[in-house]
Amino acid sequence: MADVFAQQYALVASARSVLLDYCATLAPEHFAAPVAAMNNGSIRDLLVHGAGCYCHWLGQVGLGQTATLPQPEMVSDVATLRAVFAGVDALVADFRQHYAAEWLTPRLFVLPRQPQPHELTPLQLYTHTVTHEFHHKGQVLSMSRLLGYVPVDTDIIRT
Repeated sequence: MADVFAQQYALVASARSVLLDYCATLAPEHFAAPVAAMNNGSIRDLLVHGAGCYCHWLGQVGLGQTATLPQPEMVSDVATLRAVFAGVDALVADFRQHYAAEWLTPRLFVLPRQPQPHELTPLQLYTHTVTHEFHHKGQVLSMSRLLGYVPVDTDIIRT
């Protein structure tokens, strides 16, 4: 089963790569520009948040790591963001290896600011991070449209 998740994550990373290639074509000032219609968030902020979600759910919750989450002000351009996601790729590989035989086995995970551990499967943690990334990917593309760009197709199956 771990091979299936490795293949699935390769598809996720491919879609992300297309998104980052597209973001590299945006004017640099638009990358971090607040978009009023999107609660004054920026494309950069949402992408960094997506990377941080992997670090939080897979690294901190899933693997018990104490890594510092990436911060938007530390990411000045798409090249830096690619480096952040290279760290995410390594984290996902560690998570997949750690839970390779236990994807569907419920475990107690300690969640920050929660008084009791929650019973979850590693599959739930993994799926949460991937769907979270795709949710924000759609928002990034909407933000770029609001800034005057025509978004590219970043789906898993691109036509």
